[in-house]
Amino acid sequence: QLQAYGGGLVQAGGSLRLSCAVSGRTLSTTTMGWFRQAPGKEREFVATISWTGGTIYYADSVKGRFTISRDSAKNTVYLTLNSLKPEDTAVYLCAADIHRRVARLRSEYDYWGQGTQVTVSS
Repeated sequence: QLQAYGGGLVQAGGSLRLSCAVSGRTLSTTTMGWFRQAPGKEREFVATISWTGGTIYYADSVKGRFTISRDSAKNTVYLTLNSLKPEDTAVYLCAADIHRRVARLRSEYDYWGQGTQVTVSS
């Protein structure tokens, strides 16, 4: 089970930290990803961190502004959003891939959280 939270309304240039609490699996065996979906658009990849924590990828649109991290003791994955832009407005969803691979495609993820809304005002 994945529980995402931490979204909200923020002005352009601001920051947020999203959290995804994982239950039922340990992060040491799970690749975790963040995706986002804006109204009328397809769900898109944002960031991923491998089961070892040693491999991280970002979408080009967020590289240098967003940071994915994890706390194995809390079994929680984070997405820190800095220098937010209005085009970052979306529902952000966390997802888990249990097959120990570096996953950047929606189809590679097995479990999804319910999402948390991020709204960036100009």
